[in-house]
Amino acid sequence: MDNKTSLRLKAKNIRNNLDIKQISKNIVNNLIQSDIFKSSNNIMIFYPLEKEINLLDLLDFENKNFYLPRMNGKNLECCPYKKGDNLIIKKYNIKEPTTECVSCPKLDLIILPALAIDKYGNRLGYGGGFYDRFLANINSTKIVPISEELIFDSIPHESFDIKFDYFVTEKKVCNIINS
Repeated sequence: MDNKTSLRLKAKNIRNNLDIKQISKNIVNNLIQSDIFKSSNNIMIFYPLEKEINLLDLLDFENKNFYLPRMNGKNLECCPYKKGDNLIIKKYNIKEPTTECVSCPKLDLIILPALAIDKYGNRLGYGGGFYDRFLANINSTKIVPISEELIFDSIPHESFDIKFDYFVTEKKVCNIINS
């Protein structure tokens, strides 16, 4: 099993050679057709970095309430976001909302970024632990949008890593395999 650092490099190299724009479109289409999305009203997405899956087309669904994360020290805050709201570039070159954060509403769905995943609900992020801390006390459905190319047999994980429930690829929406 690769360690997290080498696996991050491997995943970034794979991702750099993918057609992220087309993969993102396919993932959005698969997600909006899923019962998971259809039954969710309060949805947290992420603003994509270059080469990350872009979910911003979801914001066209005006009957949904969307939220973006904002970093506050080592923690994430939950901020309401509508298409066209002001964003500022912050740490790690991440665009963040300027809206007031809210004490976390009942989020029906949290869509998590990842460099790579396995089918057992383990996610490889960038190493800051922001989402794991954020998710520690939240009981919401968690889904990861990811290219099929970035699903590995096994992702190294720690006891504090929070598992996700589903993943959506350019081909399908899947449950994780309970190990």
